Amino acid sequence: MQRRFTLQSLAAAAAVAGLGFGALPAWAADTIKIGVLHSLSGTMAISETVLKDTVLMAVEEINAAGGVLGKKLEPVVVDPASNWPLFAEKAKQLLGQDKVAVIFGGWTSVSRKSVLPVVEEMNGLLFYPVQYEGEELSKNVFYTGAAPNQQAIPAVDYLMGKDGGSAKRWVLLGTDYVYPRTTNKILRAYLKSKGVKDSDIDEKYTPFGHSDYQTIVADIKKFSQGGKTAVVSTINGDSNVPFYKELGNAGLKATDVPVVAFSVGEEELRGVDTKPLVGHLAAWNYFMSLKNPENTAFIKKWSDYAKAKNIAGHKDRPLTNDPMEATYIGIHMWKQAVEKAKSTDVDKVIAAMAGQTFKAPSGIVSKMDEKNHHLHKNVFIGEIKADGQFNVVWKTPAPIKAKPWSPYIPGNDKKKDEPEKK
Repeated sequence: MQRRFTLQSLAAAAAVAGLGFGALPAWAADTIKIGVLHSLSGTMAISETVLKDTVLMAVEEINAAGGVLGKKLEPVVVDPASNWPLFAEKAKQLLGQDKVAVIFGGWTSVSRKSVLPVVEEMNGLLFYPVQYEGEELSKNVFYTGAAPNQQAIPAVDYLMGKDGGSAKRWVLLGTDYVYPRTTNKILRAYLKSKGVKDSDIDEKYTPFGHSDYQTIVADIKKFSQGGKTAVVSTINGDSNVPFYKELGNAGLKATDVPVVAFSVGEEELRGVDTKPLVGHLAAWNYFMSLKNPENTAFIKKWSDYAKAKNIAGHKDRPLTNDPMEATYIGIHMWKQAVEKAKSTDVDKVIAAMAGQTFKAPSGIVSKMDEKNHHLHKNVFIGEIKADGQFNVVWKTPAPIKAKPWSPYIPGNDKKKDEPEKK
């Protein structure tokens, strides 16, 4: 009796103090806490800071409309500082200490790989908003960015075709970590299946934060003398700025050697003189320049929010990009799933996420696949314009279903297109 009384007293005291009680579910509190896990410092801050702000904008929008299950969302923002082991520590803190119902975060695959065992062991929920290399499927992760068949493969197809310049030789250039290496492994196998010889593929990697691209760009220029060459860039973070500057310095125009990037959007081009880069390409599932009512509304929301919050860079020149759209879709789909499940319980929300739809700024009705935790996505190829925006030169006729397990990696034909239930 004494022990039971003590436990009841502790629970009551914790509730009065507003601290919550370990055994209570997340939805029992006055607010629903959500984790925001993005690098706000270090080499990836150039890309990730704006995703933190996108989550906060969506939270403000959702709370203004009545919240979720009648409760306000309370964001808990942490900075893993482009430090991959710190992503795991911060995820543990969010789930164990802060008791968040869900985490929105990550950019690099190494950051996601760091968080993955944490959310699986603690049965947390991660919404990951950036294109990635595939070769992964977790019950505890929803992938709102593109799989390789929703970005990398269509981009190479475009460059191989007449409209893209009929490329015969390929430079696969990336930052040295899991996403570029695995994507390039898939692309090398795909190119070989199309008859491209190993001698016509040059694969290069640089460390995070690399800034001297003079030798690499000179090598690309030399390699291109052997036939029509295209560069597939999986450079990540702030290294994109010196790479594109060096392309301009070397006079390497898109008509000579087109570069298609998978990690460069409107935000990354903000700090670059884009005039020498006109005609170079990016492959995404969204561009700010898309014309449709949903995108017009999305851009206005962001513009108003950026000005109201005095967000650096964006208050005067608000920009939207693909990972921002994927973040925005993810948080709204999570809200819909929680309301369908009538609970923030992770297993119930996972079940309710299957088949969720949302009218996306890209202009399509975005759908979460019923099985594989990936969105069906349109693919767009955009040419860089002098103002740092993109002119869409090609798009898929309909949304593409993700293939998390690439058919170009041996053994993947035996893997299931849905997460294992553990």
